[in-house]
Amino acid sequence: MAVPGALLVMGVSGSGKSTVGALLASELGWKFYDADDYHPEENRMKMGKGIPLKDQDRIPWLCNLHDILLRDVASGQHVVLACSALKKVYRDILIRGNDCAPLKCDETGKDKQPAEVKLLVVHLSGSFEVISRRLLERKGHFMPPELLQSQFDILEPPSAPENFIQISVDKNLSEIIATIMETLK
Repeated sequence: MAVPGALLVMGVSGSGKSTVGALLASELGWKFYDADDYHPEENRMKMGKGIPLKDQDRIPWLCNLHDILLRDVASGQHVVLACSALKKVYRDILIRGNDCAPLKCDETGKDKQPAEVKLLVVHLSGSFEVISRRLLERKGHFMPPELLQSQFDILEPPSAPENFIQISVDKNLSEIIATIMETLK
C-alpha cells in the first residue's frame, strides 16, 4: 500500500482517537492534530451544555481541518488527525474540502478539480457499553457522556470504496498501534 499523506483516526467520543493518534504520530515521526482543538467556542459551549452539534456546526470546522491537512501534505509533511468524522460526508470534506461549492474554473475555462488529501481512515470501533464506561472515567473533557448516544445514532462506519481499516477498541494500545503500522508497510 502506498503511504497516505494523512491518517484519520476516527470514532465516537471515548474511542481513544487522541491517545492512539498522538502515539501513532510520535511512532511515525508525523505531525499530530487533535480536531477538538479546532472547534470554535460556540461548538464547545453547545457540547458542554449537552446539545449535539448539527451539520451546519461541523462543516466550517471540517473545511478548516481539510485546509490544514492540505497545507501540510502539500508541503511534504505527513499528518495524523484525530477527529470523530462520524459521517461519510464529513470524511469526504476532510479529503476534498467543501465539495458542495461549485467547481472553480481557471482562466482557460477548464474545470479545476478540488485538491484532495490522500487519506487512510483508521476507525476505532467498540460497543456502546465499553465506550460509555470509558467516557464515565474520563475527566476534564468538554464532551459529556450524555451525548454518546447521539454519536452512535449518526455513525456511518467507513465502507468501500473508502480507504480504511477498522480496529476494535477492545485491543490494547500497543496492539492497535501495531495493527496500524502493519497496514502502512
